[in-house]
Amino acid sequence: MPIKKKGTGLTAVADAWQLADIDVSASYPIRPYTAVMAELAKRIANGTMQCEMVHGEGEHAQFSIAHGASMAGARATTGSSGVGVTYAFETYSPIAGSRCPIQALVGDRTLDPPGDFGSEHTDCLTLRDNGWIFGWAQDAQESLDNSLMYFRIGEDPDIMLPQIVAMDGYFVTHIAQDYIMPDQDQVDKFLPKFNPKFRLDVKNPVIMGPQIEPEMGPPLEWDRHVVMTKVKEKIVEVTEEFGKVFGRKYAPFVEEYLTEDADMVFVLQGAHAVTCRSAIKYLREAGFKIGLCRLRWFRPFPDTALAQILTKFKVAGVIDTGTSYGAPCSGGVLSTEVKAAMSEVAGKPIIQSFTSGLGGETITHEEFFAMAEMMKQTLQAGKIIQGGTWVNFNDYHEGASQINAAKHEAAPSK
Repeated sequence: MPIKKKGTGLTAVADAWQLADIDVSASYPIRPYTAVMAELAKRIANGTMQCEMVHGEGEHAQFSIAHGASMAGARATTGSSGVGVTYAFETYSPIAGSRCPIQALVGDRTLDPPGDFGSEHTDCLTLRDNGWIFGWAQDAQESLDNSLMYFRIGEDPDIMLPQIVAMDGYFVTHIAQDYIMPDQDQVDKFLPKFNPKFRLDVKNPVIMGPQIEPEMGPPLEWDRHVVMTKVKEKIVEVTEEFGKVFGRKYAPFVEEYLTEDADMVFVLQGAHAVTCRSAIKYLREAGFKIGLCRLRWFRPFPDTALAQILTKFKVAGVIDTGTSYGAPCSGGVLSTEVKAAMSEVAGKPIIQSFTSGLGGETITHEEFFAMAEMMKQTLQAGKIIQGGTWVNFNDYHEGASQINAAKHEAAPSK
């Protein structure tokens, strides 16, 4: 029977890895992801989980261990945070290029400087062009569910790509929440045993990861491109099947909230969506026709799904919770990708770039109110007033008093 539990996103992924019967996990400590490895070590020591755990001397070694284990046919996992993610950078393209579907958990953390404990999406986004598939979970339940779906998608014989289960540091990695741990029979029905077509085997030798001649490079790169285009179909298929097996239904690519009559929408990814939904309720009470579009995937980027959805609105405020210094229009990676995806779309909305939630800061109700007020001014002007806005630094509004008044008036009845 499924079990209702209280735990963090890290505990939830540890549950997913145990249910998936992983063979090898490679560890090296860095906050805030570390607790998932501590949880695995405890379960292995207590005899409740059968898994080979290997402790690396650093993140580069850690990901290399998982890479080698996958080449040998193991279902392998690892993970990291912040500068640990960037320290292992050399390994990412070889892992994806050799089609080894390891799974990594990344508990986002701000890069140095300032390098503080809090979440920021920059660490994951630095490796967006290396051939891994990934997206952000907004809570513990989605962390567990994404882990299982990612295994199923990444290990599919037609895909064979590594995956990142990304979650916001502290907000998801360390705040305890209720979630459902599924039954082992359900997982076994949904997730087949990992059985790669090729593996390192002394009885059946194969060459994996060799150096090649220059003329062999373009076909290999083309193949990597083609397989990534196939992932979207697999996401739709697996998400639908997941709903049937476990009873939890997700939008394959973009989750909408209160968008039916909206003129404006926030576009974001990750755990700040939880606060955003709460802020939208107050904004609605203050007369703002506004909703939310939350991306569930970043790679592959959901360009087609996003184009179909965003044309319903007049203004889309894209919120970056990471940095890309020198990017177009003073935006971040997410706003740049959204604008690229919408560039050829007829009837597209005005796309406005915001940067907020850096350094692990919460995006507060007041900050969502301020962004909504600036989006309203954009709507009224019918054009972008300011290319990119870093919330609390170069805002162009007179405050959100009307919205705060509605919030305080509604508060006693909530």
